Amino acid sequence: MKKILIVDDQLQIRELVEVTLRVADYRILQAKSGEEATEIVKAEKPDLTIMDVMMPGVIDGLEATRILKNDPETKDCTIIMLTAKGQEADREKGLEAGADGYFTKPFSPLDLIRKVEEVLG
Repeated sequence: MKKILIVDDQLQIRELVEVTLRVADYRILQAKSGEEATEIVKAEKPDLTIMDVMMPGVIDGLEATRILKNDPETKDCTIIMLTAKGQEADREKGLEAGADGYFTKPFSPLDLIRKVEEVLG
């Protein structure tokens, strides 16, 4: 069973993404901060991480992505940013940090499902 980590400081968003992805047989993990996300990715090795950009704490989504992509142990993890930051410059920052995809909120559940299925095969 494929594992997906949903990272967002807002419980409602994490739950919305989880409900959206329940159409398939995935094991869903959740994190509410960049710090928590990096720990879970290292411990659980999810097949996909869906990462918010703006989160409180020392490590936001961009920094968490950089940390994971620069660590030999987690560099091959797949990360899709899911954020309210929708400007082209924001998208470029996400991709420069190492994200494999970029979605803006509000998002289309169908588009998200398609992207997840494309990434996970």
